[in-house]
Amino acid sequence: MFLLVAVAALAAAGVAIVAVVSSGGGSPAATVALPKPRPGRPPLALSLGFRTDAEARDLRRASALYDAGRLAAAETLFSRYRSLEAQVGAAFALWPSGTLDRLRQLAVLYPRSALVQLHLGLVQLWSNQGDPVQSWKDAVDAQPDTPYAILAGNVLHPKLPRGIPVFTPSFSALPAISDLPASRQLEALRRQAAGGSVRALILYGVGLQRVGRPVSAERAFERAAGEAPRDAEAQVAAAVGSFDKDQPEVAFGRLGPLTRVFPGQPTVRFHLGLLLLWTGRIDAAEQQFLLASRTRPGSTLARDAARYLETIRAARR
Repeated sequence: MFLLVAVAALAAAGVAIVAVVSSGGGSPAATVALPKPRPGRPPLALSLGFRTDAEARDLRRASALYDAGRLAAAETLFSRYRSLEAQVGAAFALWPSGTLDRLRQLAVLYPRSALVQLHLGLVQLWSNQGDPVQSWKDAVDAQPDTPYAILAGNVLHPKLPRGIPVFTPSFSALPAISDLPASRQLEALRRQAAGGSVRALILYGVGLQRVGRPVSAERAFERAAGEAPRDAEAQVAAAVGSFDKDQPEVAFGRLGPLTRVFPGQPTVRFHLGLLLLWTGRIDAAEQQFLLASRTRPGSTLARDAARYLETIRAARR
């Protein structure tokens, strides 16, 4: 199921709005594999976004050294900096001696850091000490509007696909935004959305989803829905933005009735299929994608639904 959703997400990447999706094609949480306790080291998952400064470059290099097992070299690089990411990396480079103690210290110093709580849980899992589930819950509660909270949600819900479902609009950003470097696009979308345009708000919400800020994305979608109560895409975006792995019924409760309000809009069936995928109901998702593909044939979302159907069927062969 995980492979199916990952491939399907890549298949739909061509309809993404701007290059902020270049960070992974889905939510950033999808870049880290589901951890299971096993011999070796716990995974280190630093989210540095589009940063290109010297520290970010060194932290990425140090992370690669850690992944390759060159712990001493990784610690040397991590220790050059005092950012929280660097401190977590340096603690991991001590593995197995001292890592858990250092993460516990950081958790006391920074109890509201999703970065620290996420990694504390990973170390607890690998060392078989403490309560990793509680640490991951603390990560989500502390900073829900971060990629680290999304990653914590992944390990709290190992039977569900990783990341979050991202709304797919039927329209694209203007070239004035999509032609910008990826690091500048989200700010451009924010400025455009400040004018209150429904489409601009939706595009900004999608950009926020793509960089791992689901709470801010939901706010943008809700504002769009409030501005346009009869706009199908605004209402569907708000429903998708409310999706929570702990309470998926909230999003379904908003999206389901829209099938009657907007029977001729493929966005409703398409995103209902997407949410069903994210809750592991493949057969039901297939049915919704089939309905979406037959609603306004030739439309962008109808074609996207057909691509999801192809992916589902190919995975079954």
